[in-house]
Amino acid sequence: MSELMSIYINGHGIQLHGLSQGHGPLVVFCHGFPGLAYSWRQQMQTVADQGFRALALDMRGYGRSDRPENFSDYHVDNQIADLECVLDQLGVSKAVFVGHDFGANLVWSLASRKPELVAGVVGVSVPFGYALGDNTIKPSEMYAGIAAEHFFHMHYFQALGPADSELSQDSRLFLTRLFWALSAEGNLLNWTNYPSDGTGYLDVLAEPDYPLPWSWLSEEDMDVYVKEYERAGKQQAFTGGLSSYRVADINWQLEQDYLDNDISVPAAFISGSEDPVLKLMSNNALEIMQQRVPDLRINCIIEQAGHFVQQEQAVAFNDALLNFLSTLKAN
Repeated sequence: MSELMSIYINGHGIQLHGLSQGHGPLVVFCHGFPGLAYSWRQQMQTVADQGFRALALDMRGYGRSDRPENFSDYHVDNQIADLECVLDQLGVSKAVFVGHDFGANLVWSLASRKPELVAGVVGVSVPFGYALGDNTIKPSEMYAGIAAEHFFHMHYFQALGPADSELSQDSRLFLTRLFWALSAEGNLLNWTNYPSDGTGYLDVLAEPDYPLPWSWLSEEDMDVYVKEYERAGKQQAFTGGLSSYRVADINWQLEQDYLDNDISVPAAFISGSEDPVLKLMSNNALEIMQQRVPDLRINCIIEQAGHFVQQEQAVAFNDALLNFLSTLKAN
């Protein structure tokens, strides 16, 4: 069994922390919100055992990686540059990139822009093209239109301060409620029942039906999440993560030149059957992805899993991931 090690990488003007295990072709794991390098703990050894080097990153703004204060520093160009720095520092020309949530948006974007750096790409939860949305309107304007009718977290997160303060008051409470709400057993309350004025995110996150431990998340796991988020100070626990929402307009502008780029590299998509993202997307989203990702080798929907499929159903997720990786080794 290979050893799990912490490493530090000089990113694009910042320092990134990662967890590394194994030797061989590089597989880079990129989390979303609320995630950490730790979110891939159940994949690391499995991937290493198959002859790969697994590297799970704390993305900029999270965990033990640097957290730039200006939210505009979190845009997609800088995050792509971070991944390029990973390859440069490790002395490899390309890697397999696996991304969940915002991390999925990032690795899809990397693969569409710079396929020469990508041996394969795996989008988890978010299919290719889903984040592009309506190209005729800025995301913030779309969010505001929705928020005029009812509470919408994407709009609530745009303003500096309110969400940062609310969520940081009790990191454990927020993380527990959100992990539960987005899980297969959870209940993401109907936001249309809540007005924007006077509503916070915790107001639309139900209490779990039962306390930790759950089958896929223990009290000790939650201790890690709380500790890592609060490393920058309790009041700034989630500001780095919220910055990913606040650069929506910047990313929208930066992606305009790449909207017609398809994914040419080997690819996979994995999602949980109960993932709210899967349920909210248009009926033809997966068909559109198949058209724009011609070498989509795995398109796997895992039963009894929500948004955090790699944790909730780790065995089934790992089977799908290793199946995809085996196709790359065969090549």
